[in-house]
Amino acid sequence: MKKTHFTSQLGKLQRKHSALLARRNPIDPAWYNGVYSRYTHPVLTADHVPLDWRYDLNPGTNPFCQERLGINAAFNAGAIEWKGRVLLCVRVEGWDRKSFFAMAESKNGIDGFRFWDEPCVIPETDSPDTNVYDMRLVQHEDGWIYGLFCTERRDPKAPPADQSSAIAQCGIVRTRNFQDWERLPDLVTPSAQQRNVVLHPEFVRGQYALYTRPQDSFIDAGSGGGIGWALCRSLDKPRTGKEEIIDPRVYHTISELKNGQGPAPIKTPEGWLHLAHGVRNTAAGLRYVLYLFLTDLTDPRKIIARPQGYFIAPTGEERIGDVSNVVFSNGWVARKNGTVLIYYASSDTRLHVASTTIPQLLDYVKNTPADGLRSAASVQQRIALIRANRRFRTKSRRNVA
Repeated sequence: MKKTHFTSQLGKLQRKHSALLARRNPIDPAWYNGVYSRYTHPVLTADHVPLDWRYDLNPGTNPFCQERLGINAAFNAGAIEWKGRVLLCVRVEGWDRKSFFAMAESKNGIDGFRFWDEPCVIPETDSPDTNVYDMRLVQHEDGWIYGLFCTERRDPKAPPADQSSAIAQCGIVRTRNFQDWERLPDLVTPSAQQRNVVLHPEFVRGQYALYTRPQDSFIDAGSGGGIGWALCRSLDKPRTGKEEIIDPRVYHTISELKNGQGPAPIKTPEGWLHLAHGVRNTAAGLRYVLYLFLTDLTDPRKIIARPQGYFIAPTGEERIGDVSNVVFSNGWVARKNGTVLIYYASSDTRLHVASTTIPQLLDYVKNTPADGLRSAASVQQRIALIRANRRFRTKSRRNVA
């Protein structure tokens, strides 16, 4: 009887899982803004994780076909194009609240993602990580593929009654095949805590360049002023000097509370394209959105264009999840065919993709007005657009006449 129950339930699970993996992901026809396309379905969810990572498939030891090691979420993925395929280094979170990394791949980067056979095995340092998450993958000009991620440990100075105080730092690994990971020492900076550290893909003045996000505490940026910039002579013994803030937090903007670099910037003929996240506080809690900016080709610290407002914000069901009203990205891919695939997670629960092109992104970044920082300035920007459109329509009618 129990074996029949097990076989029946496992069959249902396998059919449902196979259908999910085979599901196509069309462009969302209801969405249009001329900058990027959204897609109908998430590219990865907890349900995409292989059944043998979650269930004991032996009826002798699991007669009721129970889920033994449940998965809570699949989100915040680093991304890279490798051997003609898109690879994602996914943050997978179990029911136990521990995150780990797992590789998933797809031929087109839009659907058909499959997890590799087993999760990534990330070596520990002498101070073991309690939790690891949000890896940025970077193909560096030194020949290595680096993964920079957040490593979290309990604050050793916290009293026993405080089981939530933590210290976040930047962990570093490197690989050539995404199976064998070499752990390097954690990054040392002048800041008390670090999150969202990203490696620039090229040497700058003969050194490794890093985008940082200095913080005074685990949650609050405190005196941390925004996205930082620092140089490092070696990643074998990674230590930076002073961090220079290149994209500061600003009052009453999308990034007044916190901001941080997303994935590594993309090199274009007109500058380095950056994707970042901004955080503000609301009566309903923190709101995370994504924004773009462009920096100089020869001096990546120097911002040369920064459009006002957000680039991607959560919409519809994206606003619902473990941490609601959040979008976050630590991975995008500029494919050889000219397409840019942006992988963003919604509400710390699932992973989506948006698609665009370099020309579209450059048009958006260069021609969208910067934030005027005052309501009066915003009104003047609207009026300028309205009047320009009115003049264009009048001229068009005259030409037709």
